[in-house]
Amino acid sequence: MTLADRIDALLPQTQCEQCGYHGCRPYAEAMARGDAAINQCPPGGAAGIARLAALLDVPVLPLDPERGIEKPRMLARIVEADCIGCTKCIQACPVDAIVGAAKLMHTVLADDCTGCELCVPACPVDCIVLEPMPPSQVDSPEHADASRIHFQRREARLAREQAQRDAELAARKAHVAASATTSNPVLAALARARAKQQGKPS
Repeated sequence: MTLADRIDALLPQTQCEQCGYHGCRPYAEAMARGDAAINQCPPGGAAGIARLAALLDVPVLPLDPERGIEKPRMLARIVEADCIGCTKCIQACPVDAIVGAAKLMHTVLADDCTGCELCVPACPVDCIVLEPMPPSQVDSPEHADASRIHFQRREARLAREQAQRDAELAARKAHVAASATTSNPVLAALARARAKQQGKPS
């Protein structure tokens, strides 16, 4: 297990980005490199900072106030009667804990919610409320592990979708360029000349 793995295991896996990094793992990697301080995680609070200090053998620090304040962990709940089905909360959720479809009611899977609160500012109609997270969920290593896996799966899916969009865009551009070249004698001649200069058959 790498140092980043050991640090990541101590983080709450909210994936809330309050630390200034895109999720808990990037923050853990930054700490392992010495690029980030141990006091940038409000959800982990003082107890989390103490655990990180012990692991890294560094002094305990107070929570950086610029990152937020320590407060009880919360769960998001959608007031379904007010939901307009815009999907903005689904797009904001880092662990795919919100289900629904465009123009249809959405709902939060409470067992999967990390309390990151990223969905709240994303909602244009303020139909998301926060309720206390059960203590058993706050302190559950199993919940943290599941949240880490959900985040990793979402990141992998988004990367695949972006790669597919990039490939489709490149293919369309190539098709347009080829069509323009074949329909324009001047461009076709220039293309043949370039190919000849590069030692390629036209």
